[in-house]
Amino acid sequence: MSEYSKSMLKSGFVNKNGKKIKAKMSYKEWKKYVDRISDDEAEKLADEEYAEEGRLEPALGKGFEQYFSTGYPPPDKRYQLMLESYNFSIEEMYFWIISQLRRDQGYHTFYKITDIFSASEQSSFWGAAHNRLKLQQDNVSQYLVTIGKMVKDLFQIVRELRIIDERLEIYNNWEELKSADITLKGLYIDLVEGASKNPASVYGLAQQVGFTILPDLFFNTHVFKAEDVDKVVDAMKYNKAVKNVLKRKLTSYIIWKNKTDKELKNRRRFQIKYLRQHWVVIKMYMDWIKPYLRNIKRMQMSEKHIESVDIVSAFENSLTEIEFMTVKPASGGVHPVIIASFNYRTRPEMTFQQDHYAHRGPIHVGRVKMELRSYGWTDEEIEKYRKYRREESMNLFSVIDESVKAAMEALGDELERYLAEEGEPIEISEPEKSEKKKIIRHWGILDPFIGVVGGIWELFTALIPIPERRSGKKSKSASKPSKVKIKSAERTARVNMWLTYKNYKKSKRMITW
Repeated sequence: MSEYSKSMLKSGFVNKNGKKIKAKMSYKEWKKYVDRISDDEAEKLADEEYAEEGRLEPALGKGFEQYFSTGYPPPDKRYQLMLESYNFSIEEMYFWIISQLRRDQGYHTFYKITDIFSASEQSSFWGAAHNRLKLQQDNVSQYLVTIGKMVKDLFQIVRELRIIDERLEIYNNWEELKSADITLKGLYIDLVEGASKNPASVYGLAQQVGFTILPDLFFNTHVFKAEDVDKVVDAMKYNKAVKNVLKRKLTSYIIWKNKTDKELKNRRRFQIKYLRQHWVVIKMYMDWIKPYLRNIKRMQMSEKHIESVDIVSAFENSLTEIEFMTVKPASGGVHPVIIASFNYRTRPEMTFQQDHYAHRGPIHVGRVKMELRSYGWTDEEIEKYRKYRREESMNLFSVIDESVKAAMEALGDELERYLAEEGEPIEISEPEKSEKKKIIRHWGILDPFIGVVGGIWELFTALIPIPERRSGKKSKSASKPSKVKIKSAERTARVNMWLTYKNYKKSKRMITW
């Protein structure tokens, strides 16, 4: 049973039996199916390498098994080398292999896949590592608090912009809709004059004898320019005192409307600029926090290693796992690929550096196990393997990204629209691609005859296949590389890997043949 099988299935490393099941499902259904099945069932469907020393402990309930799944796709060839020495540093093997592949074998593209370590709790290496880890964690916690406050403030900024837009919609329709004018007059009385609480307001004066009709005249007289107030009011057949008060109220109202209209538009412009600045600062903090998260992720101890029998808390020892993939330029769409993995079981010796006397760095001595695997892969298969290895480890970045993304989705389309106004477009969610519907044409009374002709054509094409028209687009079968190209790339990777393996053994005066 392999703990990697489910991750391999989700990433696309599926054998023939698994492909038959996967072909009947969508991607989401396939992921749910993989999560539902047991590890033993997943191992039967995964396209996984079986090796004699892949796992040393026997499977529970099955007795001893000679071959175990390793968590790697089946390679064309695999070489293994174990070196143990307590007299010199074994870090040299890793850099020697990289130098040999880069300079002598012509591999110039490298991808670091895995870089994790663990140390015993009582070792000086563990103490030094945790002191550095604590500094990184303190910085992250400060940034997280700041990001949380700024995301919270984002809701308030967008809310204020919504309120301003609601008010501006009334202002923009002031001259076109009587209802907009009446609404603004109501706001003027409530906000500026203090409604009935102020004896000098429209409602306050209406309580006095002779001014009862003032609210009706105020709301039903629609004037949009201050210079037209005298002309419109003088034409009314009311006493002079009522008309003078009405002139005063309408003039004050029109001036208030014009001034507040400009003020709201200026405030909206300022709020949008402030929103954009706020959003840019959030993104800046997120960019700043990612290196710290990456450091924390790499400095955290591996639970798998800590529980291993190779680590004893009272001993001065550590376990380190490193893996990289190197790729040569493609020939016929297929790259020669070599995956190198290193498993260190070492005794770190903390020594003071000459240039930085206050800094202690470890020198690793002990045992290293190196495994080299060769493949012939396309660009798609290379990316598929990298995705598989990425999904194995916890992605700390997604915790921050998803929380901010959830806040963005809660704010809705307004945030997108406001930021787009200031030249800061964002994409919150990708629209789902709608399936193309087949257009059904109706021919009216000719439908039966068209159907007969279509049936004869289908029968004819089934008996005598018609060659497809040539087009610029390549078919799936044409785009798939041939077996000859795959074998050629595998042979190149195998030869380069063998020369690297042989040359390293020679450099250490080991037996070679």
